[in-house]
Amino acid sequence: MNLLNSLASQPLMYLSIALLLGLIIGSFLNVLVHRLPIMLERQWQAEAREVLELPSEAQAPRFDLLLPPSQCPHCAHRIRPWENIPVISYLALRGRCSSCQARISPRYPLVELASGALTLFVAWRFGVTGTALALLLLSWGLLAMSMIDIEHHLLPDALVLPLLWLGLIVNAFEMFVPLEDALWGTVAGYLSLWSVFWLFKMLTGKEGMGYGDFKLLAMLGAWGGWQILPLTLLLSSLLGAVIGLIMLRLQRKQASTPIPFGPYLAIAGWIALLWGGQITTSYLKYSGF
Repeated sequence: MNLLNSLASQPLMYLSIALLLGLIIGSFLNVLVHRLPIMLERQWQAEAREVLELPSEAQAPRFDLLLPPSQCPHCAHRIRPWENIPVISYLALRGRCSSCQARISPRYPLVELASGALTLFVAWRFGVTGTALALLLLSWGLLAMSMIDIEHHLLPDALVLPLLWLGLIVNAFEMFVPLEDALWGTVAGYLSLWSVFWLFKMLTGKEGMGYGDFKLLAMLGAWGGWQILPLTLLLSSLLGAVIGLIMLRLQRKQASTPIPFGPYLAIAGWIALLWGGQITTSYLKYSGF
């Protein structure tokens, strides 16, 4: 408690620590984004072999979020501690492996910077509070699942479902909305996209989105209640249409190319949770309602 009071009384130190923490968490999120899909694929393969009664594969070396140590995917050069400093190491190495000179994806410093910026903003906006801690966990989770969805078109239950339960838990204490609103937000979030999915499939015979999107919107509803869902859907649709069109034009891909919807839902839901009331009030005011 004394430490928290000390941080609250020294905002510059608090924000500096928050920024540093955000950058470090961003480095961990890069590991999560890279390794979790591989871990899930190996788990699914093992379960499929068991169901099909196929012989088990030879015991593979341990692969999780801790082991093996980080290494270059091109030459297997083990990343040394001074080569793993968030953002700084990327700049010092000029975006290339120190061993084989292969290009390092700019995704790594961008995720670290995004995590640092989100952490700094939440710490500045909410101070040394439980609300800040809860929002940081949500923000880091949304950033990680967005990057996984961009790279693999996958929203892992291992990330979405714990955050859904956490949203209900924090709202049991009415941190953001009453628990009843959070409960119905969860239900309405899932059923709204589930209904759109089946309606689209019946009309076209195609699947327009994945089940992970249903769960993600349900999770956002658990945090912000049913009240944020209309704005979340509106903003995510606008973002998806504009950014998706730009990306298709720049990359010269066909309109039928799958575009992950999860990142747009995550951005829109985060905005709606923080400013949904103000945005809706301003819209109603200036539209004459």
